[in-house]
Amino acid sequence: MRIPKAMSEEDIEALREACVSPLEHALVEVLYTTGCRIGEIHGLNRNSIDWEGRSIIVRGKGDKEREVYFTIKCAIWLKRYLRSRKDTDVALFVTERAPRRMGIPQMRYVIKRISRRADIEVNVYPHKLRHSYATHLLNNDTPLEVIQSFLGHARMDTTRIYAQLSGDRRRELYRKHF
Repeated sequence: MRIPKAMSEEDIEALREACVSPLEHALVEVLYTTGCRIGEIHGLNRNSIDWEGRSIIVRGKGDKEREVYFTIKCAIWLKRYLRSRKDTDVALFVTERAPRRMGIPQMRYVIKRISRRADIEVNVYPHKLRHSYATHLLNNDTPLEVIQSFLGHARMDTTRIYAQLSGDRRRELYRKHF
């Protein structure tokens, strides 16, 4: 089995800086700071957001619900994006022309477009942001069980595949404990 590579924190920042619209900023922030699957983001509505708790209830695989959290930066971009919209569609993310719920292929296209602008060496796609989320949490000492619950995984084995310590962090832990 191939272990997916996470993006570096530098590449994440380059991706953020390459965003040019509130929609792009909001989509990148939601995907990266919640660790959600693209299908979970696709199903979100405006009223899914708990602004005070900075959380969202998402419906994951097997129709299971879980609560995910987002950062202040994500909240700012989501609010800017929602304020910039002129439509009344209930969907959280909508197409720019003739607003209706944005499809998964369109979301993938938006991320690809941003990554080309960012001139990042790695192939960027929405699921890579999920892997990066898990890896960055692990590198910052978040327990694997917590990451598992954030990602909505039924099995710890799945989380272990997602969250891989970076080489630097592994080296640092080795030196600390040996």
